[in-house]
Amino acid sequence: MKKEGTKSNSFELKNKITLFVTMFAAYFVPVLILSILVSLSFESADAFNKFGFFRFITTSTWDPVKQIFGGAAPIYGTVVTTVLSLIFAAPVSIGIAIFITQICPKKIKGIISGAIELLASIPSIIYGMWGLFVLAPIMSNYIEPFLQKTIGKLPLVGIIFKGTPIGIDLLTASLILSIMIIPFITSVARDSFELVPDNLIESAYGIGSTKWEVIKNIVLPYSKTGMYGGMILGIGRAIGETMAVAFVLGNKHEIVLSLLGASSTIPVTLANEFTEADSKIYMSSLFYLALILFVSSFVILAIAKYMILRTNKNG
Repeated sequence: MKKEGTKSNSFELKNKITLFVTMFAAYFVPVLILSILVSLSFESADAFNKFGFFRFITTSTWDPVKQIFGGAAPIYGTVVTTVLSLIFAAPVSIGIAIFITQICPKKIKGIISGAIELLASIPSIIYGMWGLFVLAPIMSNYIEPFLQKTIGKLPLVGIIFKGTPIGIDLLTASLILSIMIIPFITSVARDSFELVPDNLIESAYGIGSTKWEVIKNIVLPYSKTGMYGGMILGIGRAIGETMAVAFVLGNKHEIVLSLLGASSTIPVTLANEFTEADSKIYMSSLFYLALILFVSSFVILAIAKYMILRTNKNG
C-alpha cells in the first residue's frame, strides 16, 4: 500500500510540474510580447508627443539637423517592397509546390525540395551582396531599360517606370525579397497539397478529369487555407528584412512613384541610423518607427487570421 501511495504521489507531482512548465511557457510568450510593446511605447513617447501619429506617418521629411522627423518614406518603402515581393513570389511558389507534389517524378522530387529549402538557409547578407554585384547590374542594363521601352510607354502605368535605371531601387529590392520568401511559401503550400486525401484525387481521375482539372478543382480549393498561411508567413519574412534590402534600395528618405527610384524601409532605416542618433528626439523617432512596424505585424496577422477563419467557415 505504501508503494502504491508513493507512486501516486510521484505521479501527481510530475503532473503538477508538467502543468506548471507548460503554463509558464504558454503565458511567457504574451508577457514577452506585451513587454516589448510597452518598452517601444515608452521609448517613442517623446516623438509621439512632438509629432503625433497622423503627422508622423504622413510627413516624409527626415532631417536630423533640424530635428524634424517623419516616417512616411520608410513606411511607404516597406509597404511597396513587401506587396511587390508577395506579388512576384506567390505565383512562383505555388507553381513550384504544384510541380513537386503533382507532376514531378519521384527521382528528382527530393533534389528539388532540398534546393528550395536551401534558399531559406542562405544568410540575408549573401542575398544582399548577390543583389548588389549581380542582380543590380542585370536590372540596370537589361531588365529596367526593357520595361521602360515596353510597359513604360503605356499611359498612367508608365509613370512607375520613369527615371534612370541604376538597379538600386524599389524594384530590385522587391525582387530580392521575393526570392527570399519563395522557400517559405513553397514549403507551406507543398505540405498543404500533400494533405489532400488520395481518395479525392483518385475519384477525380476516375471520372475522367485531367491533371489540370484535378489541380484546379480538387487540390487548390482543398489547400487554400494553407496557401494563405504560407503567404502570410512570406509577408512576415519580407516586412522585417534588413540587410538584403539595405544593399539594393539606396536608403533615401523620399516617396517616389517610380519603382526605379531609391527609397528606404523601416528596418533599413533602423539599422543604418541607430548608431547615428545623437539626440533624444532622434532616437525616439527611430523607436517610433519600430513601434509602427511592430504593431503593423500584428495587424497583418489579425487580418490573416480573419481571412483564414472566413475561408474555413465558407469552405
